Amino acid sequence: MTRIPVHIRNTILGTIVEDTWQLINERRHTTPLSALRDAAGFERETYSLFTALKADGLSIIAEIKKASPSKGLIRADFDPPAIASSYMQGGAHALSVLTEPTHFQGSPAFLQAVRREVDLPLLRKDFILDPYQVFEARAWGADAILLIAACLDEGQLAELHHAASELDLECLVEIYDPRELDKVDLDQVQIVGVNSRDLRTFEVDLRAAIDVLSHLPASHVRVAESGLHDVEDFRLVHDAGIDAALVGESFMRAKDPGTALARVLEQLT
Repeated sequence: MTRIPVHIRNTILGTIVEDTWQLINERRHTTPLSALRDAAGFERETYSLFTALKADGLSIIAEIKKASPSKGLIRADFDPPAIASSYMQGGAHALSVLTEPTHFQGSPAFLQAVRREVDLPLLRKDFILDPYQVFEARAWGADAILLIAACLDEGQLAELHHAASELDLECLVEIYDPRELDKVDLDQVQIVGVNSRDLRTFEVDLRAAIDVLSHLPASHVRVAESGLHDVEDFRLVHDAGIDAALVGESFMRAKDPGTALARVLEQLT
């Protein structure tokens, strides 16, 4: 069954959702839930993304991303374990790993390889639509999953959040439009991100994202996503009191991603 919300049909996001449903259906047949449950490390103790990000100053979720629909190939010299190690040495608080293959050139193998390399919280960055993918995330070594509100209705968000909690995974719930907060149960969801890049149009507005985040409860982890390219952007987010930033492209284009990250953190202290 495929469910594509009306408001994203005939958009890039709608196409990605449609392709993701097809991939889910294929994977169900090749890898049943029993095989995921039997994966090595499925029962391991997870790292808390919330705890890692709820620290003084601006915490960084450093993203491991090879390509994107809007930018094409971002990093040709792509070695996920080496990048993860560089990020850890550079002071990353958590890592985000793209696993979506068709539009972002991601892979489950990237997440698995990174899990073996670092002891930081890992976020599975993908278009999570079905509880089956939550089991995948657990089997592949993730500690948290991304839930994109624009792709899901209120019932799906609650179902996926519950499935994650049952498997000791945390959720970063991402919104683009402030009205999407109406879908989010803030008594349950503790980590909320606002993506300054609208995946329906790919337009970026960092200040608008910060404005939405600043109205969320301070008890939550508030994450600014996308659109951070230079120290002024990071300082803007830092000075607004936002807890964390998820950053991919600007670090991925650097010769040494971890060094680029360390430089940003140094400039913010």
